[in-house]
This record gives sequence, C-alpha cells and structure tokens, in this order.
Amino acid sequence: MGRRTTRSATGAEAEHTRPRGLLVQDIHWAGERRSAIGAASLLCAALFVLDAGLGRLDVTRGALWTGLAALLFVILLPARVSARPGLLSARGLLVERSVLTGSLVSIRWSDGVSQRMVLRDTEGNRVEIDPTVLVRNPAMWRRFDTDTRISVQHGTLLCGATALRELAERIDRETARTVFKVSGLQ
Repeated sequence: MGRRTTRSATGAEAEHTRPRGLLVQDIHWAGERRSAIGAASLLCAALFVLDAGLGRLDVTRGALWTGLAALLFVILLPARVSARPGLLSARGLLVERSVLTGSLVSIRWSDGVSQRMVLRDTEGNRVEIDPTVLVRNPAMWRRFDTDTRISVQHGTLLCGATALRELAERIDRETARTVFKVSGLQ
C-alpha cells in the first residue's frame, strides 16, 4: 500500500499516505469460502447427475449447469474484510473498497435480506460490510472501535452514533453469552 493521490475541492492534488500497521482479518472468511465452494460444487454435481440420469446431459447443458454453479459461488462468497489502524477494507471477487476509519462521516444500517453496515469517510469512499464480521472478530472490533472514537473526537462522524451504540451492545451481548457458555453457566 503506497501513496495515493486525491483531488481536493479546489482541484489541487494532495498526497495521502494510507495507514500502515498490524493487519487484522476476518478469521471466519476461509470457512465461508469453503462453504460457498461446497454449495456450488454440490449443486453442479447434483445437476450433472440428474441430467445424466435422465439422458439429457450434453455440452450445452453441462456448460449451463457449470455457469449456474459459478453464479451461486459468486453470490455466496462473502467479501474479505480486513482492518489496520485507520483503514477498513472489504475485498470482493473483483473489487476492493476501503474507508479511512479515523475520518468517518457516517455509519448507517442498510436493511434488506441481510443486514449491512454502510460506512462513508471524508474522502467520499464507501464500504458495505456485514456487521457480524465485527461481532465474530474481537480484534477487528477493537481496531474499528478505536478508530471510530477518533472520528468522534475530530468531529467528522456526523451520523452513526446510534448505529455504533447498537453494534457495541450486540457485541457485548455476544461476549457475555460466550463467557457464560464457556464457564458452564448457561
């Protein structure tokens, strides 16, 4: 990660150095990737076996089933979320998006089929992540929480205090549940 040049509102170019430091990644991503591969492979195999059993399997149908399985893989593959001091990144299959977490402008919830957290920074960058990534990765949550506090201190975070509070409460509940479970009190 080297230097990145951005244009300011006046059009003058400014050099910004991307934050460097200890990289924290989603520890569950590899398992989710394996699950996506397994589901896509299972679908492909089932379609091939079904079609072959009916005597309809040919090159065109085989390509169609393979394409369908590849589409399922793309849909199921989660973004790979990582954080380092001042930066949160989500890398999908083709694109990587990052926000400067020390200068966030907004944190919003996007409801739908699955809940998403939408982060925007002062440079106009936008990242959507699944909030369970932060819930399941304590090191990533600590990094993110520390950086968002910097945004609050600098006054750049205009919208999102409620979303942060809800996420912190959710993480506290999950942590307490895990402690009770491990200690045998649940």
